[in-house]
Order: sequence, then C-alpha cells, then structure tokens
Amino acid sequence: MEEDADTRTRFSSLCYINDHVGFRGTIKNSPRDFVVIEINEKGQLVDKALDEPLHQVNSILPKPKNIAKKTKLDLQSVSFEEGHNPALDAVTRYSESDQSLQHDLENEDTGHARTLRCEEEKNDVFNSLLDEKTNELLAQFACDVKEKLNSKTELTGPSPELSLGKILDKSQRASLHSAIRQNFPFLITVGKNGEIVVKANLEYKELCHLVSEEEAFGFFKYLDAKRENSKFTFKPDTNKAHRKAVHHFLNKKFGNLVETKSFSELNYNAADPNVVITVKFREKAHKHRKRSLLDCQERKVLYTGLKDKKAITYQAMVVRKVTPERLKNIEKEIEEKRMKVFNIRSVDDPLRLGQLKGNHFDIVIRNLAQQINDSGQLKERILEAIENVKSKGFVNYYGPQRFGKGRKVHTDQIGLALLKSEMVKAVKLFLTPEDLDDPVNRAKRYFLQTGDAKGTHSLMPDFRIRERAVLESLHRFGVTEEGCIQAWFSFPHSMRIFYVHAYSSKIWNEAVSYRLATYGSRVVEGDLVCLDGDVDDAPFPNSRVHLVTEEEESANIYTINQVVLPVLGYNIQYPRNKVGQWYHELLGRDGLQSCKFRVPALKLNAPGCYRQILKYPHNLSSQLIEESDTSVPTEGSCISGATLSLVISFDLDSSCYATVCLREIMKHDV
Repeated sequence: MEEDADTRTRFSSLCYINDHVGFRGTIKNSPRDFVVIEINEKGQLVDKALDEPLHQVNSILPKPKNIAKKTKLDLQSVSFEEGHNPALDAVTRYSESDQSLQHDLENEDTGHARTLRCEEEKNDVFNSLLDEKTNELLAQFACDVKEKLNSKTELTGPSPELSLGKILDKSQRASLHSAIRQNFPFLITVGKNGEIVVKANLEYKELCHLVSEEEAFGFFKYLDAKRENSKFTFKPDTNKAHRKAVHHFLNKKFGNLVETKSFSELNYNAADPNVVITVKFREKAHKHRKRSLLDCQERKVLYTGLKDKKAITYQAMVVRKVTPERLKNIEKEIEEKRMKVFNIRSVDDPLRLGQLKGNHFDIVIRNLAQQINDSGQLKERILEAIENVKSKGFVNYYGPQRFGKGRKVHTDQIGLALLKSEMVKAVKLFLTPEDLDDPVNRAKRYFLQTGDAKGTHSLMPDFRIRERAVLESLHRFGVTEEGCIQAWFSFPHSMRIFYVHAYSSKIWNEAVSYRLATYGSRVVEGDLVCLDGDVDDAPFPNSRVHLVTEEEESANIYTINQVVLPVLGYNIQYPRNKVGQWYHELLGRDGLQSCKFRVPALKLNAPGCYRQILKYPHNLSSQLIEESDTSVPTEGSCISGATLSLVISFDLDSSCYATVCLREIMKHDV
C-alpha cells in the first residue's frame, strides 16, 4: 500500500523490539487482501453466523471512484449507533430530521389531549411528594419570582431560594425536578444531598428580553422535556439583526445541548421575508435517557472503508427504531453503499464500549522480496521474522491512521492547539489545505486567504460534511475565539475528543521509543508495571499500576511485557526515572507545563490511561504461496507479477494495530 512520504518519515523513527532482518512486501493491494473480523467479548468471531461465503462479497462492491458522487443515502428511519463512521452519522442526522418533521405533523391533532394529560400527571407528582404547606410555599414562591422576572428592574443581591426538603428516593427526586421545570420554566432546581432547592431561572429573564414571554416559556419547557427528534420553533421574525442575537444567545447558553437554524416561511414576500428560528437537540446530547428495549436491533455487517479504508471488515452494529423487515426492504440501497447486512435479530441493549475483545486478521502480503542489500534466503527471513514476533511480541505503537493522512497538518497538531485553548488556530489547522489542486483544497486555500466562511462554504463540496459544518458555524458566529468554540460544537463529542487523544497518542509513541532506547528490555527502578494482566486503553485506577523499586529491579521480579507507559491525562502518574523526566521536558516544550488536560470551553476531559509497551499476536499462522498457486486470488489487485505471497492470520487485542504488528514482522513500514 502506497503511503505519503511524510507518514513514512514520521514512523521510520520508531524502534523495533526484535533483531531479525525482515523482508519487504505490499499489503492492501485489494480489499480481499485485508480482512478484519471483530472478536466479541465471548471470544467469538462475529462472522460465524454468516451463511454466505466470503467469495460472494466482491460482487457487491462498486468501484471506489463512485463513492464520493453519491453521498446522500435515504435510509429514512435507519439510524446507526455511535462510534463507526462520521459520514454515516451525518446522513442519519438528515434522515432523523425529516422523520421528526413527519412525526410532528402526524401527531398534531393529539397535542392538546397530551398536554392536559401531562399537566394532570405533574399535579399528581406535587400532591404525592409535597405536603400541603410546601405546595402552597412553592406556588407563592413561583408567583414572587415570576413577578420579579417580569419587572424591568434588574435582580440584585443573591438569587432567592426555596427548599422543598429532602427526598431520599432518587426516582422521586427526578420526577419532582421535571415537574417543577415543566410547570414553572422560569424556575430551576438544584439537588443538594437529597434536598431539592428551587431558584429563579435568570436565563429565562434574559431570553424574555429577546423574545416574547410565551416563547421563552415554551422554549424552556422544550429544553427540559428532552424529547428525541423534537423541535421548537420561535415566531416569524423579519429582523435579521434580532435573529442573529437570538441565535447567539441560544448557542452561547445552550450550544452543547441544541443547535439552531433559520428557515424562510413558505409563500414569503422576497422583499420582506418572514424567517423562523428552529431549535433541535444535538445528536447524542441527551444519550443518558433510557432507551426502549424494543428500539434496538443488532445486526452483523460486512463492509469496507470504515475500520480500514481498503479492507473487508466484519463488524457488529446496532440500529435503533428499525424492524428487521425494514432493513431487508432496503438491502439494495445498503449494498450500493458497499455494505451487506447479515444475521438481523432483536436485542435488548445497544453496543457499548468494552464489548470488543479484539480483532482477527486474514492478510495477504504480496511482492515479497529481501531487504535492500540483504543476500539471505527470503523464505528463511520470513519464517525467522514470524517466529520472533510470535515469541517476543511487537512494540505496541499507535498506528499511522490515528494521526490522519494529511501531509501538512496532522490530527495531533490540532489536539495540541485545543489543549492550549487556541481555538482559532485549531480551526485554521483543520482547514489548512494540502498541496493539491482539487475542489476541497481550493476551498480551504480560499478560506485561509480571505477568512470568508460563507464564500468558502459555497465552494466546499457537499460530501465534506465536517468542513461544511465548521464553515456554517464560522459564518454565523464569526472567526473569533467564541465563534471557533461554536464551530467545534458542530462536531459530536467523540470527534472533538479524538483530536486530543491523537496528541496524547503521538507523545506515547515518542515516549515508548525513548524508553526502549534508554533501557532496552530491562525492567528498571522507576518503571510502571501493571499488576494484573493485560490492559487496554480504557482508564483504570492508579492502584493497578506499581512503581518498580530498586530491590525489585535487582531481583528481576517483573518482565518487559508488564511495563506500561501513561497516555497523557489528568489522572495518571509518570515513571520515576529518565522516562518520567522526558515526559515533563516534552510537556514544557509544547507549552503544557500546567495543562490539566481539560478544555472546559469544549466540554472535553482527558483522564488519561496506561498502555502496555509490548503486545503479542495470538493464534498466529502463515503460509507461503507461489504465484502459480490459485488458492490466493489476485482479482482486483492493482499490482501484478508477484512471484511469492504470504498469507498470515492472527488475533490482536482491542486497541492494537495490525499494520504495527506487520511492521515489526517485516522491519519495513507498511
């Protein structure tokens, strides 16, 4: 697989743990040469229930050049769970918007009855949880606060409070919180050790300065209800400056929960248009709410281009609010997106982090050859390399895909800017063009030259969803520190934190190279070791990490495969030797001496974790195939004429990279 020169340069400086010579070859010559199958938490391959053999897959894969031209897939009610592909998430958002609009229209007639029923339920909550005297005090307090908020005078002094007493049952407290905020949106509730305290909602008063009291009342009721796919629309407004002020207030106060857009009303007068501001919840902003068990459908899916750009990947996925019949009906549309769905069935819960035990890989390495200036026998070099890595492992680096494919700007550079709260710089790095003359890079180049977000948005191709979302926010709020913060909120949290993790991953790669160059395979005083088996990249207590003492070093109690290094964050400890000193010097170099690894403006927190410096492939097997052997098909291969190929299979723990393992085997960047 051909990689850009900058990526090869960055990873050529990383070290190896084995001393064999290695060999050369190419991977991912076709999707069939790189097959990835998830291993679930029970240790099972997720493709075991598939009825269709692998050779039938290629018949559904269109040519890659057609992908970018068809970016809109109308799956209607299909909505993919988080964590697989930002482009699919974006398509889902559009589908859900259309669906929610249709849903609102279909249920308009039942709205009044539903409102009456809700009011009765909330009154029942007050009567059942509050005694008569407290109910009267709450009603009087609400009247007093409403009167003060309606007055034109500013509230001075501490905000008035009313205690409703302690309620021990958590579900009852939640019911009372909701009932108060729904009945009195101009109030807010605060919990203190089981006690519920009611205060004036000053943001309600601020919004009343911009819109009518009726609209403010409705907006805060909408905000508290958190109904998925619902919308709230303000009254038509012809004043553009006033609409901008409303947009600014809502995004400044509630931008982490909702997003706003302006729409022209139908049949408007072009000279004096009526425009309405519509509010909807950001995707995943209220994911803490319980999902109906019947809403989840699990499906095992085979597709390319998500886990690896050029591969065949089997992966378990979950779809909400979709029946198996619906998925079967749109099977052809899914196949047009180079996906195929198998083994559709109902499940009780969505997929969650930690359910993936690892991945199984079936890889073909073609065009095998000796290293430059190596006169040894190729087959012997290959067998030696495989045996070495099987017994001694490989350096557990983060792979190149962790840092993006850009030559000028890598994701870790954006992450560093975010950690330093340099929001404008981070946005400009994100929009920095490569030295290519295509529509995307021409649009980026125009932005850096002019700062014209609106003009750049019109130039940016539709399929670049992330860039267009950022540019839309910059046009609305300006290329300022505050405007760039709002632009980052156009991304879901998982994408914002990805850039911070990329910086931490880059530093970890450099740290493990320094550790091995300084101490080799010895476990020395001040090293950190994990006390109980393997670790992944998930945070865990510092109590599981032990600092090696001088006596333990002398007694050789620990082995190199137990040594871990910290991935940067606010809840980690550093080695107490030269490696720890190296971490602190590097943070000083990057201007992060006092960094707490939190970015409050973007709601980002990086607790950090620990990562083993060595990993081992499991169940490794291999076979050399001569060119005349037809058992390894070359269909779709972009490289021909290879005389010898290597078929290799192995399992890796989660968060490990197959390309990194292959790099150790081949002693060659792949």
